Amino acid sequence: MAAPCYLGWDFSTQQLKVIAIDEQLRVIYEDNVHFDKDLPEFKTQGGVYIHSDRLTVTSPVLMWVKALDMILEKMKSSGFNFSQVRALSGAGQQHGSVYWKKGSIQILKNASPELPLHQSLKACFSVSNSPIWMDSSTASQCSTLEKAVGGAQHLASITGSRAYERFTGNQIAKIYSQNPEFYMQTERISLVSSFAASLFLGAYAPIDYSDGSGMNLLQIWEKVWSASCLDACAPGLEEKLGCPVPSHSVLGPISPYYSQRYGFSPDCKIVAFTGDNPASLAGMRLQEGDIAISLGTSDTLFLWIQEPTPALEGHILCNPVDSQTYMALLCFKNGSLMRERIRDDCASGSWDEFSKALSSTVAGNNGNLGFYFDVMEITPEATGIHRFNRDNQKVSDFPKEVEIRALIEGQFMAKRIHAEKLGYKVRLVAETNVSLADVVKLAPEPGLAVTPTAGAEELYRPLLKRYAELEQKVIYNPTSSCLAK
Repeated sequence: MAAPCYLGWDFSTQQLKVIAIDEQLRVIYEDNVHFDKDLPEFKTQGGVYIHSDRLTVTSPVLMWVKALDMILEKMKSSGFNFSQVRALSGAGQQHGSVYWKKGSIQILKNASPELPLHQSLKACFSVSNSPIWMDSSTASQCSTLEKAVGGAQHLASITGSRAYERFTGNQIAKIYSQNPEFYMQTERISLVSSFAASLFLGAYAPIDYSDGSGMNLLQIWEKVWSASCLDACAPGLEEKLGCPVPSHSVLGPISPYYSQRYGFSPDCKIVAFTGDNPASLAGMRLQEGDIAISLGTSDTLFLWIQEPTPALEGHILCNPVDSQTYMALLCFKNGSLMRERIRDDCASGSWDEFSKALSSTVAGNNGNLGFYFDVMEITPEATGIHRFNRDNQKVSDFPKEVEIRALIEGQFMAKRIHAEKLGYKVRLVAETNVSLADVVKLAPEPGLAVTPTAGAEELYRPLLKRYAELEQKVIYNPTSSCLAK
């Protein structure tokens, strides 16, 4: 009899990844499908479409389904034994939403094993391009939601966050406002995580508590949908969302489609999928008081917390591991894509050249500071490239090596500043002697953490103060947007 194993899936922004582990947690298989490279027919850049307003950002739903077909066929061709899989679960990019057209449940349930899944589901989505976490186009919906519940702080106290443009409730409100016919054609709205689980379940999978906390719709204390928030977004929304469940729920057996097409055991269990950030907290086995930074398409800072106090900055989510506790999260939208762009511009596309340039400059960058936001940033709300010399004068450019250090130091100073505002206490989960350049070059591979060098606190404390003060100068339209600090 084949040794049991377990599959983990990651439906992220730029790729779909799969990993198989045995009962000793040893990796026995891993693979990925890169959307831009492996599915060029969808013509995405970084896995997304950035629309002409530079605020609207979407991804094609069928691209995600076709990527699943592709990776399963690769596994089959490699000889992977699907019958040994006892259970599977996974993660999805947070906040993104999928809109299932009326009648789609029957198509999903009865998909023919003779066809790849994307062919069966091609007419199942009332919105073909899903709004995702990079979208910044719902400022008016955010304002409406906050006013409806008595203000930004009251919304945060209910849902864990004030209104954010990428959060799913505001995206749903925009679709209802601009395309009510699409909304009325929709029978179920999934998050990317519950959408992915639905593909394996052959039925609509429920939204889990943790990923559901990133919608501006869930009462995080009672773990039920907030009627006042639902009503402010769209009519009949509760029915379209279904009932949320704990993040570790077993949803049921795998769809017969996968048994017949790939040889999965009919007893293979589907465990609720969750958001990528909650999944990171679970996977890193953080404990209360721990803090972690994930360097990805977006950079995120998160920790386990017992008694949260929701504020206007940052987010409180239900803990995916322990439904009675919480996790706190800060998100920085300009992450790896921003670093890669500066790498391409200043280091000929080479991480080695990037590292050499970074090492050639002194810590503190001789007082030169930079803010790098190719897309509208979340923390703080700002856009554009802003460079300041040691005298706080704005300058148009830096030498390439100074640009590289200004980018890296700026990104990490921002993380510390905004973490300290929330009262975070840092305890490193691991220590190793790696350079900052190595962290950036290797991210998002796990297992990296940085110990500051001697004298770093004395050097960077005044720079942190300057950075925080200059940050106030680059915040975007602070009086007109619902996200203004």
